[in-house]
Amino acid sequence: MNDTNILQAIRQAKPVCWHNPARANKQTSEDDTVAKGAAGLGLADLALAQARFERFAPLLAELFDELAASAGAIRSKLQPIARMQKALGLSSEQGRMWVKADHSLPVAGSVKARGGFHEILELTERLALQHGLLASDGDLRRLRLPASRRVLRSYRVAVGSTGNLGLSIGVIAAALGYRAVVHMSAQAKSWKKQRLRACGVEVIEHPGDYEQAVAQGRQQAAADPHCHFVDDERSVSLLLGYACAAYELQAQLASQHVQVDAAHPLKVYLPCGVGGAPAGIAWGLQLLFGEHVRCYFAEPVQSPCFLLQMLAAQGAHPSVYELGLSNQTAADGLAVPRASLLAAELMRPCLAGTFTVQDATLYEHLALLHDHEGLRIEPSAAAGFGGPRIMANSGLNTPQTNHVIWSTGGALVPPEQFQGFLDQGRGLRNH
Repeated sequence: MNDTNILQAIRQAKPVCWHNPARANKQTSEDDTVAKGAAGLGLADLALAQARFERFAPLLAELFDELAASAGAIRSKLQPIARMQKALGLSSEQGRMWVKADHSLPVAGSVKARGGFHEILELTERLALQHGLLASDGDLRRLRLPASRRVLRSYRVAVGSTGNLGLSIGVIAAALGYRAVVHMSAQAKSWKKQRLRACGVEVIEHPGDYEQAVAQGRQQAAADPHCHFVDDERSVSLLLGYACAAYELQAQLASQHVQVDAAHPLKVYLPCGVGGAPAGIAWGLQLLFGEHVRCYFAEPVQSPCFLLQMLAAQGAHPSVYELGLSNQTAADGLAVPRASLLAAELMRPCLAGTFTVQDATLYEHLALLHDHEGLRIEPSAAAGFGGPRIMANSGLNTPQTNHVIWSTGGALVPPEQFQGFLDQGRGLRNH
């Protein structure tokens, strides 16, 4: 399907699949950046972000009971899903399916714990050094002392979010002592707003969509020199936090004796909203695995902002509204009208492709995953499960392919909300 036909199908809110002709097929090295134009990032930057997580681990283990068992590490399981693979009608000839269970990440319950936590930890380290809060031994657990918390309390942390990033930022910022503010669209789930308020986070609701909430939050933060705004569209720190997941996946694949090479390709399917989280993860994976990993983004048919950006002419920044789409979807975390230009620039040479899914498919796959694997995810997190079938239909799978579907959120969804998702998915499946 050429770009003209893809755009026509997008306007009609039909599922499409686009393969990136600009993808660079090359190995990476210490001296190579996958996308030199995107802030000049490379492996050294990724290593620094990972080291920051490790430095803060003892403090995180004390702040959150859920992190005690992992000594402060934020990580999720890599789980084979053979029953789900069979339920999707894919045989072993199409490879092997796994789920990277970021829907169950501790504390924040979504992939946003990676990027969100990293940015606030980087901010905290900078302020601690600026105010002389650290002893010569560098023990970051000193930041729990009253004197340190009084300093951090003089700063505000703000973010614009559809929900999960706000939860991540709000929880970590409040735990460290900051005053936290989350700007949310009226479309965001009410239970997410309630959970934030229960953590002592100020929630400011805005009419309109995600883009408008971010713009309002950015404007208000700019007027306060003691306010740090976490900008999902422009933040390199967020990207680096997400990218650290690549080290985790690399170690998990090795521990399960999964090879990644020319004969054993790795395909990764990532739900995509504004693009920061999937771009960070995909970029990190590209650095570690080079040409042997292929990452695909999954978007709702009404909100394919990243695909539009990848198809756009140089200098353009299209909105889904310009194509007559509603930006209304059950995948509320993916309901974004315009993509992050930073993420798009980073992905232009290395993203394998993008595909779109209907809301009905999200519900069906959510129910299948629960009924066959016992996993509870939210609709946004179900976006990637159609990827292996799409690749099979394109003739791109082999028995040696490993398919990793990233499940991005859902652990914190209230039981009654999840039951509603489940009932809808089962009803669609039975028809």
